[in-house]
Amino acid sequence: MRALGVVRKIDELGRVVIPVEVRRRFGIDVKDSVEIYIDDNDSIILKKYEPACIFCGDAKDVFNYNGKNICTECAKRMGVYAKE
Repeated sequence: MRALGVVRKIDELGRVVIPVEVRRRFGIDVKDSVEIYIDDNDSIILKKYEPACIFCGDAKDVFNYNGKNICTECAKRMGVYAKE
């Protein structure tokens, strides 16, 4: 893990501002969702939320089918096709 040299305070509501340089680098835009993880070293990890396929875990070319996220590759294998 690499330090950026940026320190931010948490406000009264528990919010912290992610620097614009970091948001740009990771493609995080206004109103995007982020996932929060805690690893074994008691570190907090923020990751841009990208819904993944329920079958293979791939986050590319995912669409919603009957309330579940499925990638186009798994959909083809099952005979399910995304609405065009």
